[in-house]
Amino acid sequence: MPLISGRYSILSSACFHLLLLSFVSEYAESGRMVKTLPGFSGVLPFKLETGYVTVNESELFYLFVESQGKPKQDPLLVYLIGGPGCSALNGFFFQTGPLVLNTSDYSGGLPQLFYNEYTWTKTSSIIFLDAPVGSGYSYATSSQGYYTSDTESMAQTHWLADHQEYVENQFFIASDSYSGVITPILALALIDGNEAGLQPTINLQGILSGSPHTNSSLEANSKIPLAYSLALISRSLYESAKNSCNENYVDVDSSNAECLEDLEEIDECIDPINDENILDPKCAALSPKPEQQARRSLMAHSRNLRLPFFKTQDYWCRNFEYKLLDIWANDKIVQDALHVRRGTIKQWYRCNISLQENTYTYNIESAVDYYKNLTSFGTQVLLYSGDHDLVVPYISTLEWIESLNLKEDYPWRPWFVHGQVAGYTLRNEYNGFRLTFTTLKGAGHSPTQYKPLECYNMFERWIHYYPL
Repeated sequence: MPLISGRYSILSSACFHLLLLSFVSEYAESGRMVKTLPGFSGVLPFKLETGYVTVNESELFYLFVESQGKPKQDPLLVYLIGGPGCSALNGFFFQTGPLVLNTSDYSGGLPQLFYNEYTWTKTSSIIFLDAPVGSGYSYATSSQGYYTSDTESMAQTHWLADHQEYVENQFFIASDSYSGVITPILALALIDGNEAGLQPTINLQGILSGSPHTNSSLEANSKIPLAYSLALISRSLYESAKNSCNENYVDVDSSNAECLEDLEEIDECIDPINDENILDPKCAALSPKPEQQARRSLMAHSRNLRLPFFKTQDYWCRNFEYKLLDIWANDKIVQDALHVRRGTIKQWYRCNISLQENTYTYNIESAVDYYKNLTSFGTQVLLYSGDHDLVVPYISTLEWIESLNLKEDYPWRPWFVHGQVAGYTLRNEYNGFRLTFTTLKGAGHSPTQYKPLECYNMFERWIHYYPL
């Protein structure tokens, strides 16, 4: 019996394994080594390969970084970025990749790059993928090719899960933010294909996801309780809303005037807050304008910026870091170094808002049932959340985990890095299926951006089967 029925099964298993075979040969033919990059001094201290693979009318761009540890023994990850429509470079520079931007003394021109000492590629090989089509440097060969959905996005990524040299390596699916909803479905598709005898067999061991989007309604409804626990709204207002709305703050009946009034008052308290991390300032969105001189462009798109960055007397916004990546990734010399096909994209975006609003179909409301199906297999799962994130509140993740009715393996307890509490964790299990959940203390949405040291320690321990 296939784990995923109907159209999803066809896209997820048979197509994947057939396309995987073409990927192996395509990878060998089109993948090109990158030994130097503009902005980085000297030869890159890691093996980087970039290229495209064709899927129907899509040309998906990827960056492959080989493990700097023991590549023949270390696990292989495919890393799916959130959004939907955010670029692989977002994960490559801001989350788990081997390079970071020099933001401490930027004064114009092409940004400098530094090695990231907390890169996950120190202990694993990672494929960073521009998916769905329209993300980053990926493109379609027809206008219709840009229209995609949750399930089609999932199908497009399957065949990138392998390489001839890594067939026997342990394989993991990693994701961030919105791609969390796709991750368990992709895992089930791989299991389904393996059980059907499709080749090559994928040595899937587990999945991991940061700030894992899983259930839209549950996440939206958890925002107000978490805001209260973080002292963003008063107790009296919270209790009033809880009673008037009957603890349901989503899709409120228009006749419930008392609830709507409470929610409006709550919005006045929360709206000025940066919901990705309540500790960060809330800043205006930045749009990439690489054709402008860098300093003038940065100044034009921020109300408060004064250069150089990160001086105590200056105002700071995380969007300034994103702006530097806009400048770097849109530079033609950079694109040539990455072997981006000339003329295929007019402008690179860190996150393609047009894709999110116009060409992407959101057709998976909840992935909880897929996690329930995964409990029948010996899959290892790691879910990690920032405890100051209002986008995917950690309490919503805990709530749907509890609905799986797993057996408690390790109870809620602190975990440590260098003798300090890095967050809190628990582990549940069921017949070999193990689900570890952990918080990152003080982190926001996409915890690796806020706590790289702690996240690397978390990942290194978990991926090598050590307890947190």
